Amino acid sequence: MAPQIYHLTKALKSKSFIPGMPDCDGDIIVTVCHYIIKLCSSRQDQQDGKVISLLKQLNFEVKNGSTDLDEDQSFMMLLRSFVRELKVFFEVPNSKSTTLNQIELLSAFIDFLLEIYDGIWYLPSTHKDSLEFCQTELKFFITFLGDKPASQPTSLDENKNVLTDIEAVANDIGSLFYLSYFYIGEKDWEQDNRQGLAIADILGKVEQVKVNIKEQCMAASWKKLTPKTIVDQIRTIHEELTSLRSFLEQHPELEGFLIETSDIAYEVLYILTSYAPVWYLTLRLPQVVEKIKLIRLPLEKLNKYPTEQVASQDELPPEDVANRMARMLKDAENPSPNVSLEAQTPSVKEDIFVGLDDEANEITEILLGNQKEQQIISIWGMPGLGKTTLANKIYNSDRIVQHFHKRASCVISQTYDKKNALIAILTSMSSLERDELSKLDEDTLGGKIYQSLYGKGIRYLIILDDIWKDVWSDLHRYFPENQSGSRILFTTRFKEIGSQASDKSIVRNLRFLTADECWILLKIKVFHNEPYPLELEDIGMKIARKCGGLPLAVVVIAAVLANMKKNKAKWEEVAESLRSHISKDNSCMKILELSYNYLPMHLKPCFLYFVAFEEDREIPVQKLISLWVAEGFVQKVEQKNSNAVSYGYLIDLINRGLVQVGKRRSNGGVKTCYVHDLLHEMCLTIAEKDNFMKVIQDQFPIYVQHQRLSILSHSVSPLSRPFGAHVRSLLGYLHEPSRFIFSNMKLVKVLDLSAEWSRETKFEKLDLLRLKCKFSSEYNPSKPYYYPTLDFLKHLESLSILFRAHGVLSNVITLPLTLRNLTLTAFKLNSNEMKMIGELPKLEVLKLESSGIEDYKWNPNEDEFQQLRFLKLDFMGVQLNVSSYHFSRLEQLVLTRFMTAIPSSLGDIPTLVKIEVRWCEKQVEESASKIQEEQKEYGNELLKVIIISSGR
Repeated sequence: MAPQIYHLTKALKSKSFIPGMPDCDGDIIVTVCHYIIKLCSSRQDQQDGKVISLLKQLNFEVKNGSTDLDEDQSFMMLLRSFVRELKVFFEVPNSKSTTLNQIELLSAFIDFLLEIYDGIWYLPSTHKDSLEFCQTELKFFITFLGDKPASQPTSLDENKNVLTDIEAVANDIGSLFYLSYFYIGEKDWEQDNRQGLAIADILGKVEQVKVNIKEQCMAASWKKLTPKTIVDQIRTIHEELTSLRSFLEQHPELEGFLIETSDIAYEVLYILTSYAPVWYLTLRLPQVVEKIKLIRLPLEKLNKYPTEQVASQDELPPEDVANRMARMLKDAENPSPNVSLEAQTPSVKEDIFVGLDDEANEITEILLGNQKEQQIISIWGMPGLGKTTLANKIYNSDRIVQHFHKRASCVISQTYDKKNALIAILTSMSSLERDELSKLDEDTLGGKIYQSLYGKGIRYLIILDDIWKDVWSDLHRYFPENQSGSRILFTTRFKEIGSQASDKSIVRNLRFLTADECWILLKIKVFHNEPYPLELEDIGMKIARKCGGLPLAVVVIAAVLANMKKNKAKWEEVAESLRSHISKDNSCMKILELSYNYLPMHLKPCFLYFVAFEEDREIPVQKLISLWVAEGFVQKVEQKNSNAVSYGYLIDLINRGLVQVGKRRSNGGVKTCYVHDLLHEMCLTIAEKDNFMKVIQDQFPIYVQHQRLSILSHSVSPLSRPFGAHVRSLLGYLHEPSRFIFSNMKLVKVLDLSAEWSRETKFEKLDLLRLKCKFSSEYNPSKPYYYPTLDFLKHLESLSILFRAHGVLSNVITLPLTLRNLTLTAFKLNSNEMKMIGELPKLEVLKLESSGIEDYKWNPNEDEFQQLRFLKLDFMGVQLNVSSYHFSRLEQLVLTRFMTAIPSSLGDIPTLVKIEVRWCEKQVEESASKIQEEQKEYGNELLKVIIISSGR
């Protein structure tokens, strides 16, 4: 098991130098420590036992020893002993002792060297230019190692010499780093130029490696290279893949070809957006064109694909190729559904309860019994039996609601979090807000529960769903014994949980459904009590029996049947699939996997995305579908926005029995949702197997090829970065983001991190085009508040920020000059900040929502907002002091819940074609109408004014 070095990390990262090691600092040592831990976690032997032992001792010394490490001789001796053992880690590890292959280990080691580069960049060196060149070439090597030709088994023999040469270069740089920064003893590197000679030798080897890679790429080409430019090659690839995708979407039976097309699209995007030089693109892109033709060939032989060339797209501008490829990748990865969604809001099918009425009645009678003492009733059984459904049916029954004064329900799960459990109980039985409760500690939360339930005559029911070992012993003190007939209801996988909770517990083993009950449930789910073809009865009963009495299995298989043609041949196909799955492994998991296999292509990534969230946690629907949209899972549907389409996807998954409704909105819509723990487990298995997403529950592995990372552990060190060459999405929680290193994440496009924000938190290493972020702060009168500093994002074009802070702000907002689209929500802006926004040279779209401006007046200068075309002001009370000389290119003005009249001179802006007024004060509506009337009098019939009244 990997050692915990939290205390050591905290102590070392603040040290700018280490006694006896003048060229090294604490951060670099911590970087090495985390690399060692990740490497040792991949080892199959214990060859690093001495180093791990020293790490544990160092952490123990810091935790229990002196606060002044420089004066702690015992600690310094241990640290020097540790550093002397590090030399072996500055060379590429042997693949025989790990679970990784040569390419993976070599990539991980180069990534480690690049991380060291980030750490030593601020240390003195006379060879910075040469070191910077080495850094650039290492980034290319890691790109090459992650590219398809290097990693495919058929290429390994051909790559052997190149890999050996890259390994030699990496080892030389590793040795240089160790001797320069970690060697303890007398050094004269700078004096006698040996360091410079070593770097010169490395640079020569680097050039030879590049020559070898060029030769290999040319030898691997399937045909003679054409003199086409890179832009021409990208045009060709874009045309071919777009045509293929469009064709394959019309032929769902060719799903395998669609997956191959998606793989090629990702391969191209990886090459274009990584650290590949132009010469490498020139050699690699023709190979991709040939791979596409190999996909087309069998389709043409089957007469399933038109052989004529796709029309040329000569108008594609060179500067837009990367963006166009990114959009093409999004389409290729996530094809749109063949049938467009209905225009109306989709409906959610309610849970159906079949069988087990006898169980529900018996447990209800126990809960309503005359026994005055607090009593525990435990429902146990295997996953998928319907324990939660049964408990919820009982909990919401009229007799139970009328009998108990207070009720609360909470999901515990295997990933038990005490604070979250206490908050869930409180919000379940009171009107307290979760955001407010989250600021309280566990003891205060528990005290509130006790006070709420304590009192003569108060009779309460608490459901603890999916409870695991030791949880009850941790929570029982918060539920007082009132001698009034209160009850605690468990659902659990384990019989002993209930019997160990109390010697008076009643333990009920939930039975399986009978074959007849399975068939009844299947019929209801598929046909909704409507008549069905009699030819389906025998095969339907056979399918029901194969579900093994598990309601969850019945529900998901019924969803498969409900979404296909209702004929015997199709149902026999499903029955055969069930038979083959169960014969291999008689488990519910195989049945669930079958339901996943039958999902339409556009729903599969949406369903797998649930692994990004903790098991059994209710997920806010708005957050979920926003992430789906950001990932590119949601395709455009005519006359529907992306949120409506993605909500339709969610409803489809709910109606297929794969996603459960948590809470509903007042209009009946879904507010929160979750997946069954068995389905979550299945998603986790598939997501990791298919490199869809890697869930980090302990520490970052030394090497991953997953496109998405979800950090569910709160113990991940901010100084331990993931292998990020392939990472496109980073989700989860970071304890200290200001220390986290993003420099190896070139492909990141979705970033959803909750974190402890500080003024120093800067994601300098990110290179984003679009960013949407939400910052909030808790009230603390002694703490200053800061706007986020984002001007380091040198290529950012679209930015949306929600910033909620209490008290006085201590800095001025700063923004990238490249912004074209800006949305600010809940900001308080002064005149200097408004001027700074107005001077953004490329700003075309500005939305100010629930924000304030100093003195409630906006007085722009004529030289500001020169490119602004769209302006939205929402829920603001500010006086607009503008004329036709301002906003000289404004085309559309949107006012939502605006409070002050707008000047008639706005109508004189020559480019203005539309003013929208929604739910504003009466004077705003009147001023907008006046502008339209005046413009009509001047002969301007182009200006449209749309007013949606607030009803005031």
